[in-house]
Amino acid sequence: MAETPEPTLRVTMLPRDTNARGTIFGGVILSHIDLAGGIAASRCAPRNFVTRAMHEVEFIAPVYVGDVVSFYATVLHVGTTSVTVKVDVEAERAKDPTRKVKVTEAEVIYVAVDEAGKPLPLS
Repeated sequence: MAETPEPTLRVTMLPRDTNARGTIFGGVILSHIDLAGGIAASRCAPRNFVTRAMHEVEFIAPVYVGDVVSFYATVLHVGTTSVTVKVDVEAERAKDPTRKVKVTEAEVIYVAVDEAGKPLPLS
């Protein structure tokens, strides 16, 4: 039996995160994707990372107040100065915690930088 991976980040969505339609702002989800990916990148090397790019993100299911959203980060590639991380996002419905739906996924590229913001080798 395959083990379920642990989420890198879990967040309960609150009323302050909603848009006029009553669903969670996409930007809130994007922010958490960036945080989860940054955590995974920092586990690769003890460096300061900045977000270089976030590939196309398509939202395939809404997120509601009270949903617990899990962000699963997987390192796809480690380069000379960068780390590419895939983040899968899943919502556990507040009204039915046994129901989990995929919300979106993203590939995010992080670059290690020095104090001046210049790229820094990972090793």
